[in-house]
Amino acid sequence: MSLQKASSSRVFVELVPWADRGQENNLVSSGETLLGQRRPLSLAQGQTSTREVHVSGTAEVSASPDRAQVVVLVSSTKEAAAEAKKSVCRRLDYITQSLQQQGLQSENVTVTKDIRRVENAYHMEAEVCITFTEFGKMQNICNFLVEKLDSSVVISQPQFYHTPGSVENLRRQACLVAVENAWRKAQEVCNLVGQTLGKPLLIKEEEMKEWEDQIDDHQSSRLSSSLTVQQKIKSATIHAASKVFITFEVKGKEKKKKHL
Repeated sequence: MSLQKASSSRVFVELVPWADRGQENNLVSSGETLLGQRRPLSLAQGQTSTREVHVSGTAEVSASPDRAQVVVLVSSTKEAAAEAKKSVCRRLDYITQSLQQQGLQSENVTVTKDIRRVENAYHMEAEVCITFTEFGKMQNICNFLVEKLDSSVVISQPQFYHTPGSVENLRRQACLVAVENAWRKAQEVCNLVGQTLGKPLLIKEEEMKEWEDQIDDHQSSRLSSSLTVQQKIKSATIHAASKVFITFEVKGKEKKKKHL
């Protein structure tokens, strides 16, 4: 997963208290605000005035697909059903044994069989659906099967995809990086104006977008079969972008105590 940090474009800082201490005491007793509005202030409002910095942060992250699926199709047409089964099962056993020798777990291999009559003969098909997590191993196995088996065995092009957990993790990473970017910006702003950044008062994700590197629709049907493995991986890569808004408390610079 690649992370690309992007800074935000909005900052608001409030460094001046709403009222100084003497004015606050008068306002509490008279029930008047600084602007002369006839709105009484609570005791808590009179005694405290929170200074804040408001920042927005954005981030974009991407993730390549973490799964690939390949389908191997074995078929045979014979006058006798037993002969069709024998022809298919012989090659099917060779395929499954080869997958086991390459270290593939049984839960990643699904086999389905089907036999039907075609005019005066029997046609049997077996479909081996293989799920890969290592794309290098996938290429090695597919190349091996192409070399060892005849043309009656059809090996599909790999289909790359993301598991639900990987997509959710991508969204979470985008949000976390956006929050980190906002925090760094607020930290730098406070340092610039001689203040200390305090605790966050509000964290809000305002926007989340995700998309894939898809081929143009008018080219997809023509080019999908001719794409290389790396091009297929790139076209299945998912991007996620997050935008957050955060309000931080602002504190004055802490004075160092003099030790006598």
